[in-house]
Amino acid sequence: MDRIPILKVGEFLLVSIQVDMHDRLAMSLQDELTAQVVKTQAKGVLIDISTLDIVDSFIGRMLGNMATMSRVLGAQAVVVGMQPAVAITIVELGLVLSNVRTALDVDKGLALLQSLVNPSEGSNDHEPTDA
Repeated sequence: MDRIPILKVGEFLLVSIQVDMHDRLAMSLQDELTAQVVKTQAKGVLIDISTLDIVDSFIGRMLGNMATMSRVLGAQAVVVGMQPAVAITIVELGLVLSNVRTALDVDKGLALLQSLVNPSEGSNDHEPTDA
């Protein structure tokens, strides 16, 4: 069975989904992620779904559940890298991911997590600048 690695990066956990998600893998990831949030006392969770081309209603709900469970356990959660086709599918399926924060990519997601966890460090740190 495939396994999705959960990496600890500072006070955050990074989950980069690099394989096609199926129901059993999503449930396993949910269980492992919640255990890792507790074990590492992570302040934030970043879930990268940039390689997912297709999301069904179950996987969409599981992503929302993982974000909600992380927040209940004290870790902010951000889903990054959603492909336009995935966003369209989620909307067409009528899934409501109201508790899920999103960002375009990993860099913006990490900046958002940092601003959520340490709001006193300034909220403009994650704004794009012209170079």
